[in-house]
Amino acid sequence: MSSMEGKGRVVKLTGCVKNYDWGRAGKESRVARLYACNSGDTVDLEKPYAEFWMGTHDSGPSYVVEGAAGVSENGLGNSGGRERNKLTLKEWIENNPIVLGEKVVNKWGTNLPFLFKVLSVAKALSIQAHPDKDLASRLHSELPDVYKDDNHKPEMALALTEFEALCGFISLEARELTEKEQVVLRLEKQYPADVGVLAAFLLNYVKLNPCEALYLGANEPHAYIYGDCVECMATSDNVVRAGLTPKHRDVKTLCSMLTYRQGFPEILQGTAVNPHVMRYIPPFDEFEVDHCILPEQSTAEFPAIPGPSIFMVLEGEGTVTTSSNKIICEGDVFFEAANTSITVSTSAGLQLYRTGVNSRVFDE
Repeated sequence: MSSMEGKGRVVKLTGCVKNYDWGRAGKESRVARLYACNSGDTVDLEKPYAEFWMGTHDSGPSYVVEGAAGVSENGLGNSGGRERNKLTLKEWIENNPIVLGEKVVNKWGTNLPFLFKVLSVAKALSIQAHPDKDLASRLHSELPDVYKDDNHKPEMALALTEFEALCGFISLEARELTEKEQVVLRLEKQYPADVGVLAAFLLNYVKLNPCEALYLGANEPHAYIYGDCVECMATSDNVVRAGLTPKHRDVKTLCSMLTYRQGFPEILQGTAVNPHVMRYIPPFDEFEVDHCILPEQSTAEFPAIPGPSIFMVLEGEGTVTTSSNKIICEGDVFFEAANTSITVSTSAGLQLYRTGVNSRVFDE
């Protein structure tokens, strides 16, 4: 591994936005607001803003702005770094693998094992599931234009607003169809004559309150319906779809891959790490998520861990302290190298999220 000589332990990032048609329109979208603050780009008020990506996946890479070894202080300016001569987070990590920590590099190589997102959902996403590693490898080999990588994609959605989803098959005893019928009517208006509408009768209808989380393993059917959430997953963009979408459908593959496990999914409430931080730990090695809410005149410490983290400021402003102080505000995204401790403080109030490798990996 190369030596960074203590430079660039915490670096600012610009993320990537996705304008899928199920996203919320510009002024109504949390994604649009975060992306505008993060990149300096102007929001198109008529365009849907669906997802804000933070990570190393080739379908939506983040770029290093400044403060990193080998990156000028001018960094990428406000352009968001779409020019190919700019340094992606993936390229910077490959040049400085020490930032990931030895255990992470040994387990996953120099690609971040997690992909961090914010979603703003105006209408239902497709009925879908994500393949396990064996199926992902086969699908990517056979249809690389459709299935972009060979990795699995377990994921977790942590609600920012009231958040609705269909998830997993209902138990045979469940007969709560009145609410389901209302969902079916909504889906029918969004996707007329789409057979996927009927999936609402087969899947659990889940309502998350803010600060509740839902996780999904490989091969579990689901569809997000409405609301804003923070989402984290293994670094993959593989989706097998079968309804509620104009995109490619692979019904045969989806039906063959599902677990058909019945029962209501587990809802995570989070575990307090300190008075200001709740941690959400799904049963996947690749990631966990911290939610930090700092009231006025308060401070939170994030101790050094043997793996990397990405932080995203949802709202407010404050200061992040390592070897120096940096002002942070809404939409800021920054990468923290392994074995780096930081302190976050605020005088006016601040809310942020951190994702990193699941802490149990370092206890093995």
